Amino acid sequence: MPRGMRIAGAWAWRFVAVAAAAAIVIWLIVVFRIVVIPLLVAALITSALLPVVDGLVRARWPRGLAVAVSIVGLLVGVVALGWLAVSQIRDEYPALQEQAVEFWDETRGWILSLPFEIDAQDLQGFGTNIIGTIRDDVSSVLSSALSVGSSVGHFLAGVLLTLFALIFVLADGQRIWRWLVGVLPKNAQAATDGAARAGWVTLGNFVRVQVLVAFIDAVGIGLGAFILGLFFEGGMPIVLPIAILVFLGSFIPIIGAIVTGTIAVLVVLVSFGFWPAVIMLGIVLLVQQIESHVLQPLIMGTAVKVHPLAVVLAVGAGSTIAGIAGAFFAVPVVAFLNNFVKTIATGSWRTNPDPSVEDVVR
Repeated sequence: MPRGMRIAGAWAWRFVAVAAAAAIVIWLIVVFRIVVIPLLVAALITSALLPVVDGLVRARWPRGLAVAVSIVGLLVGVVALGWLAVSQIRDEYPALQEQAVEFWDETRGWILSLPFEIDAQDLQGFGTNIIGTIRDDVSSVLSSALSVGSSVGHFLAGVLLTLFALIFVLADGQRIWRWLVGVLPKNAQAATDGAARAGWVTLGNFVRVQVLVAFIDAVGIGLGAFILGLFFEGGMPIVLPIAILVFLGSFIPIIGAIVTGTIAVLVVLVSFGFWPAVIMLGIVLLVQQIESHVLQPLIMGTAVKVHPLAVVLAVGAGSTIAGIAGAFFAVPVVAFLNNFVKTIATGSWRTNPDPSVEDVVR
């Protein structure tokens, strides 16, 4: 048999073995996604809160109290942002409702005045069909977004599991990790520990950059709405709630951007009319395109040391495999594995077993 065929065969069976192992791992993750996804969420939140907890512990706070304050502070911050958005929307709702009714009356009158022989009954049936289509599409999107569980009970169970995992990892993460490493063969423990620590630093970088990108999205769309409102009498309503919703929605891939962008455009449509809404749509699309094609690949790629093309491909592959959840976790998983494998391959775990942020970014 020719030497080239033997080499190709050797590569082929090894590739098949690796692909089969990866397929089994992905299948297990999908099967146990109700457990895996909350643990991954807890890991990301832990990577963001752990520096805060460690800082409080160095300031002579009891670790339990530091963990409690950090988690409660995070929950209070998220709830406060949501409450601020909802309260302002509630205050502006009567005016928005009145503007929406006026907008519909004007639109209805304009459509009936067109020379297409459309009467009120046709228009009502057309509106009913549009509402039904939108409702079906929204149901389909939400069903895909909530694919981590088939019921509210699954979602609540995931939230509780995330909270419990977050508490225990923040309070006793070092001992849990030492136990996990101790299960491995002795010769592999030092390399695994050093590589995982490098990957963990990368996760922290990912979370910080994700917050920065969400903030830039919120400022961009909120500022665009504010500037647009300056040109019209009365100004742009609920600019701050729109910015808050964009910030919170940016953490939900695909769905968050679509929903928050749609809200901003609809508010401008009922407040100022068609062409201002088109301008607002352009602002939303511009900000989202800059985020998708500039901020995410370049800033995220630099922070987590993954090439921008790999970031784009990872998000695409993740969304294909596991939908919204796959798109969200694709970049941190790829970044963690990239640093993990690189640390083992280069042997840097021998000389730098406890890397810092500077060591990973360098």
